[in-house]
Amino acid sequence: MPTLRHITLTLLLAVLSSLPISTQANETTWQALQEGSLVIFMRHSLAPGIGDPPGFERGRCETQRNLSASGRAQAQAVGRAFREREIPIAAVYSSSWCRAMDTAELMALGPVEPTPWLDSFFRGRGDQASITQTAQQQIAAWKGPGNLLLVTHQVNITALVGSGVGSGEMIVVRPTDNSFQVVGRLNVSGD
Repeated sequence: MPTLRHITLTLLLAVLSSLPISTQANETTWQALQEGSLVIFMRHSLAPGIGDPPGFERGRCETQRNLSASGRAQAQAVGRAFREREIPIAAVYSSSWCRAMDTAELMALGPVEPTPWLDSFFRGRGDQASITQTAQQQIAAWKGPGNLLLVTHQVNITALVGSGVGSGEMIVVRPTDNSFQVVGRLNVSGD
């Protein structure tokens, strides 16, 4: 017959095994960000659809796929999470696409600088090799202090890291001499 101690231990193990494995990894990533000198790749927040509609023009938001209300809330939640954890952000660079710029601005972590080496190259919109190479050079050169936040697109992040990301998801990396090392992933919900 099982003892009370055995039952308690079994219940505790069941509860612990149901917790997301990423919780500890998330905390380790947040702690690393508090120390600074890291680069954060962030895919723009939720903008339903794929690509941009016919008639897309980079300088005209009404021609683009834009953030939904959930996407706007998600960007604000990410900004809050960074401020609550006192994550030092030294610079914020963004793709010039409206959904990326809006994400970066809604986070309210500092002035946002649009930069062509974060622009999407989905469906031939830009030169993938040139954009990726310039991004790699910029990342490798980052030394801090603080962290560098890069708001861009899924295709750009996949080309740089070799792994896809969801809307609003982040991959944190530590620059090295010729490349970078992945520190972790973060996903802050706006709901």
